[in-house]
Amino acid sequence: MRRLLLVLGSAALVAGCTTGSDQVDVNNGGEFRFVAATPSGEVIPPEQRADAPEFGGPLLDGGEFTSDELDGDVAVLNFWGSWCAPCRVETPEFQEVYADVRDDGVQFLGLDVKEPSEQFALAFVDRFGIEFPSLYDPRGEVALAFRDYPANAIPSTIVLDQESRVAAVYTGEVAQADLRRVIDLVLEEA
Repeated sequence: MRRLLLVLGSAALVAGCTTGSDQVDVNNGGEFRFVAATPSGEVIPPEQRADAPEFGGPLLDGGEFTSDELDGDVAVLNFWGSWCAPCRVETPEFQEVYADVRDDGVQFLGLDVKEPSEQFALAFVDRFGIEFPSLYDPRGEVALAFRDYPANAIPSTIVLDQESRVAAVYTGEVAQADLRRVIDLVLEEA
């Protein structure tokens, strides 16, 4: 009976994680739950934007990162985990967008959260050929710093304007076309 319950519970978890519109909430004491996704990102009007919290930590490829390195650029912060099925779909698309806009005053930063091992994260980055840096945040501390936004769900994406203010927020998998549209809108504000 116990084995049957374990199998059914595992199947339910896998089934829930494989849909593109679900993501895992990491801001509930380490428990995971699924929440509804935003269908597309909307740019927050500049006069309504709040400053992003300061954050930092170790990068997967070594070295340290602080959020002041994003100052003056549009920044795309993507909260991901190698265990997250929607992340496997959107991450290669993020790399494509990054390759197109990295010379246009746009930075990308991955934030690997709730990862059981740094090796899993490095394998994920290698598998998808990700060139933008990723901060290693196994305890989800940076996601907690963004608790006023839905960064406590995986995947989540936050776009910051050139003044390091939150310009757009996504929960769930982000469509490449929508991400490009929001980046263009925020770049045009300068």
